[in-house]
Amino acid sequence: MSNYATPGQMRTLRACMICSFVQTTQKFKQTGCPNCEQLLQNLGHDAIEDITSHVFEGLVALREPTKSWVARWQRVEKCEKGVYAVKVSGNLPEEILRELENSNMVYRPRDGSYVVED
Repeated sequence: MSNYATPGQMRTLRACMICSFVQTTQKFKQTGCPNCEQLLQNLGHDAIEDITSHVFEGLVALREPTKSWVARWQRVEKCEKGVYAVKVSGNLPEEILRELENSNMVYRPRDGSYVVED
């Protein structure tokens, strides 16, 4: 199982601030974020430190995101299967926010500050 993190690796886990995918720092550096690859191709893999955070809350494991109400609630139903953080704290640099906008990617903060207006 390639995405398994041993208990000793828990301190090295990071979460993507864009999609909330969680994996070790080493795995992010080796393979990037499976959901944000288009963005990383534009920015370069050195941007991993800028788009991930070690401050996050809760973990949700998704095996079939397209069938999961939790995935819909977390807004990751179109993402890869794996482990996701419920909340991710941190701020994306302005250059990454501009790149998201230029790529027509919708960014909603994963820290709970985004509110859907009726």
